[in-house]
Amino acid sequence: MSRSKDSGEKSRAASDLFTDLYPGLAGWCRRLVDDDGTAHEIASEAFTRLWGHWTSVREPRGFLYVTAANLVRDHWRKMDRERRAIRQVSAEVERAAHHDGADASVSVRMLVRSLPERLRTPVLLYYYADLPIREIAQLTRRKEGTVKSDLHAARELLRAGLGGHLDHAH
Repeated sequence: MSRSKDSGEKSRAASDLFTDLYPGLAGWCRRLVDDDGTAHEIASEAFTRLWGHWTSVREPRGFLYVTAANLVRDHWRKMDRERRAIRQVSAEVERAAHHDGADASVSVRMLVRSLPERLRTPVLLYYYADLPIREIAQLTRRKEGTVKSDLHAARELLRAGLGGHLDHAH
């Protein structure tokens, strides 16, 4: 019976900790990432990681904030990579549009999202994460030639979505 009591006390302590710290942690994350959904994802992930180390963490509040800070940093890096990739592709679209007089307002992000997953994944890894084809092949468990072919097919679909105004890049 003492085992059940210990488990109940730990569960209550975890619940109390969540009630006490989650709102502040989520608010802190919100100020850093400027997006409610992302802030709650980060705060929730920090708590999930805390629960995974519950018996070995001496200072849960510190653990949560350090974990959340690392997750925020990862989010910022991801956003920077995405912004660079969008700027690169958008600049190509604008150059082509300027050259051909076409409309460059097409959302590249929406076009990438519309790609079939087998093509979208290599595009995201190659253009947004700057991974080499060899590494993409390993991560996706495909041959390098298949990755190259998928990138080519994706570029063709993106080019069609942009009205044929995408130069070969990267």
